[in-house]
Amino acid sequence: MAPSLVFLLVLLSCSATATLVACSSSNEAEAGLRMKLAHVDDKGGYTTEERVLRAVAVSRQQQQQRLMAGAEDDVSAQVHRATRQYIASYLIGSPPQRTEALIDTGSDLIWTQCATTCLPKSCAKQGLPYYNLSQSSTFVPVPCADKAGFCAANGVHLCGLDGSCTFIASYGAGRVIGSLGTESFAFESGTTSLAFGCVSLTRITSGALNDASGLIGLGRGRLSLVSQIGATRFSYCLTPYFHSSGASSHLFVGASASLGGGGASMPFVKSPKDYPYSTFYYLPLEGITVGKTRLPAVNSTTFQLRQLFKGYWAGGVIIDTGSPLTQLASHAYEALKEEVAAQLGNGSLVPAPEDSGLELCVAREGFQKVVPALVFHFGGGADMAVPAASYWAPVDKAAACMMILEGGYDSIIGNFQQQDMHLLYDLRRGRFSFQTADCTML
Repeated sequence: MAPSLVFLLVLLSCSATATLVACSSSNEAEAGLRMKLAHVDDKGGYTTEERVLRAVAVSRQQQQQRLMAGAEDDVSAQVHRATRQYIASYLIGSPPQRTEALIDTGSDLIWTQCATTCLPKSCAKQGLPYYNLSQSSTFVPVPCADKAGFCAANGVHLCGLDGSCTFIASYGAGRVIGSLGTESFAFESGTTSLAFGCVSLTRITSGALNDASGLIGLGRGRLSLVSQIGATRFSYCLTPYFHSSGASSHLFVGASASLGGGGASMPFVKSPKDYPYSTFYYLPLEGITVGKTRLPAVNSTTFQLRQLFKGYWAGGVIIDTGSPLTQLASHAYEALKEEVAAQLGNGSLVPAPEDSGLELCVAREGFQKVVPALVFHFGGGADMAVPAASYWAPVDKAAACMMILEGGYDSIIGNFQQQDMHLLYDLRRGRFSFQTADCTML
């Protein structure tokens, strides 16, 4: 997916019971949705070092998938990138069935694996039973020529002999195939009917779903959750990777999404009309400062979104909740690495742990006081100061390393850099805003 799959754990609280229950109907676009989120590794019992290395592995996997696809097509891959970061629980159908999904700012389609069509070994392993549409009174198939335009909105679709709409959704980790339908979905503030994909074939890298059953897209397209409920904005606040308080991160969609004053703002870069680039959220990164030195060779041209030929684009800077680590276009990454290394000097740098895949490391003890300050400069005068703990992390008992990778042609602002910031996507005004926040307190 666009950069990826994004996992959010939604703890619905319509009653005092511990189980998920259907809420009373409401207008999400007006009232807004509020969801509690948890990182997919929170329940894994991983050490800090293990969580860091898992984040590096996922980001490296994305990187390799892009390079492989680019080698095949001689262009940047025209597929979404796979990630696995936050997981969500919600209710679907009547009577309601509990389902877990990945939530992704870089794609549109909502889908879940379906019991009635998933033949043995044709779908991925998941932690909950497959959704069974035959047990729901509210499932309705979407015809190929539906007036709402849901079928045509999916990038690749086919018309079945029975008039049904078959879709194919491609990701960096593979693809899924199924048919579109509409169904009742229950969230914290109420229920709503949504178009979604009932998946019958899943061919995705083993483990990429992390036992979830599907995906909820928050992208710009017609089929995303944001578009379908008529919301014009959404926001989220991600707690630090290594917090031990058990506090949840949060996602807000619709009227509940607000920064409450302050912060910095910038215009989105206009997305191309070609799918899947049309669903991504691009930001106008114009420069980087390390310590007191602004990198002279890194400017807006470095991150320019450009068309290679009809239907294919490269470059740009995508903001993505699903990608763990920030990745910078090769020229920018090399300039950043060289300046950080120069400011640290040989006296501070230590060898990177074997097989870590990282390049710049310092002694773990007190690393936050040693590494230089980092600022990303965006269009409109919006400067994002990146705390040391949001671009360096401990990878073993002795070393902490820089958690920014080389991204080839493309750049991604990953969720490790976004921790303890409240980020607002204002789609009506076409602006992206952010402010530092204690996300455990929202």
